[in-house]
Formats: sequence, structure tokens, C-alpha cells
Amino acid sequence: MKVAKRNADLIGQTDMLRLNGLSELTGCEILVKLESQNPGGSIKDRAALQIIKDALASGELQPGMTIVEGTAGNTGIGLALVASSFGLKMLAVMPNDQSKEKERMITLHGAQLKTVDPVPFKNDNHFYHTARRLAESREDYWWANQFENTSNARAHYLMTGPEIWQQTHGQVDIFVSVAGTGGTIAGNSMYLKEQNPDLQVWLADPDGSGIYSYLKQGEYISQGSSFTEGIGIMRLVENFKQARIDAAVNLPDQDLVSLSRYIRDTEGLVLGSSSCLNVAGALQAAALHGPGKTIVTFACDLGERSASKLYNDDYLQQRGLALQPEPIHELLARYRDQGDKVWYRQA
Repeated sequence: MKVAKRNADLIGQTDMLRLNGLSELTGCEILVKLESQNPGGSIKDRAALQIIKDALASGELQPGMTIVEGTAGNTGIGLALVASSFGLKMLAVMPNDQSKEKERMITLHGAQLKTVDPVPFKNDNHFYHTARRLAESREDYWWANQFENTSNARAHYLMTGPEIWQQTHGQVDIFVSVAGTGGTIAGNSMYLKEQNPDLQVWLADPDGSGIYSYLKQGEYISQGSSFTEGIGIMRLVENFKQARIDAAVNLPDQDLVSLSRYIRDTEGLVLGSSSCLNVAGALQAAALHGPGKTIVTFACDLGERSASKLYNDDYLQQRGLALQPEPIHELLARYRDQGDKVWYRQA
């Protein structure tokens, strides 16, 4: 226990939780690192802190300047929190179809919020391009650029990966993560594979993302869409280039509905949508490679940030999703039978 001098000093050193139900079903140790314990409520606090610290150290970011960033929510919250801790200002640009819970948290942390219509990346009005233009419009604005700024991955190489290694006493066989910018999976995979080259790194990808397709066939192709936010991408960025990935699987939103209810009811843990996808990826890895493996993944953020989508029956029905969860034994049996859907890196 410690007494911090500022809020940002509390970022990191999050606990792990064993998912007892899934661990006992699969014969594996399935562990989630509780990133909701960060002061901004998500794993993105780590990248936000490293991005700002590195920019201040290099002189790119000066006292009195405003940090500008395009975000699906959690990075914006993290940057707003860290900016406030360092006496800086923050302007977040966010698509207006993300959860209202995230919008509110950005402004509650004192940042200015600009929302834009969701459009494809090639459109100049995309939130990424809008943030870049705003940052370029004034000398006292600085663009965080989380997708291409590799301080993002560096945060996990320096902090998160070493924490995982220490907490598991080096006994981790499989690491599972979703990817948006790719910073989380890149930094952790680099560090963990330096400690154990035989450790497997799995990527879990939602519908609507092209990462699974890119790894499998070298081209970003997506099918369908997902209610997950801030994960999945249709282009190759600098952070993701550093990732060392051994396996990848595409999993549908319906599985996240089922797992979210199972984890809530058996563990008392309310997971957000990206966290549920992480757990689904961990379950897929356990189904094919268990028993006897230690598998680590993340509870990326607070489950309450998914209240308006993942835990909203009307919203789920509008998307054509079943409200009744698939029984966990049936879900596990299906995962054991779908090994052909997993991409593996060729040796």
C-alpha cells in the first residue's frame, strides 16, 4: 500500500483474479488482470501515462499546452486524467456512436470533448483525421497519436509485462489480448517472449475487424460488425507492427453475451465487452491446449462502461442477438470443435 502524490502515480500494479468456474471447467489456470483498478478505470491509463511522460521528457509537450487525441473513449479518459495530474489540458475527439458512459467520464475529468459522426477511415472527417487537423491548427496543441506513437507499446513493455511475469512467478503459458492500436499486445508480447520464447501470444478479434484476416492472409478484410468499442482495426499501424503473435481467432458478439452473464453469475465480476472478448479468447485457447496451462488476459475496463450496449436487452435485440446465454458446457464444447477457425503462425 502506498500514498501517492498525484492520481497518475496510482496507474499500474493491478491485481489478478483467477476465474474459478472457467479454470475448473477447462483444467487450466485462467487469470484476468484487473485493469479497472487503474484510476481512470481502464488499461488505457498505462499508455496515456507513458505517452505524456515521454513527450514531456523529449520536450515535444510543454507545460500549458493542450493534448489532442482521437479516441473511442478509454484512451481519452486516461489522457484526461493524466493531463489533469500534470497540469495540462486535454481535447478529445470521439465518434458519437460510442457509449455515453465514456463521453461523460472524459468531461468529468475536465477535458473538452468534440464528437463527430462515425465514418470510414478514408473519410477526412474520421475522428482520427479530425484530431490530427485540430492538433496541427495551433502551436499550443500537441497530438498524442496513440496508433502510431510507440510510447503506447512501451508502456506495456516497461510496466504491464513485468507485472504479469512477477505475478505468475514466470509460470505463464499463454497470453491473450484484443487489439485496437496494438500497443497492449505489442508491448506485453515483446516483454513476455523475451522471458520465455515458447510462450504463446493469442489475439482475439471481433467481427468488423480485419486483424484476423490480415494475419491469416495478409489483407485487411472484415465481415459483420461488433458492439465492442476501441478494438479491431482495418489498417497496419506502428504499435501493432511490434506485436509478436502466435495465434488468432475471430469470435462473435453472441459469445460475449453468454460469457458476460456466466462470469457475472459465477465470479461476481461485471466485464465490459472488450474484456469479455479477452476471456472468450482465453477460453478458446484453453479448450484447444488445456488442461494444465496458465493463461493470462485482461479485464480491460469497468463493466459499467458497457451498460448501454452489452447489458442492455433492447439494444441486444435490435442487433439480432439472443438474450438467453448459451450454456457454458455447450459453449466450451463448440470451442473444442472449432480448432480449424484458429490461425497459427507458421514456424
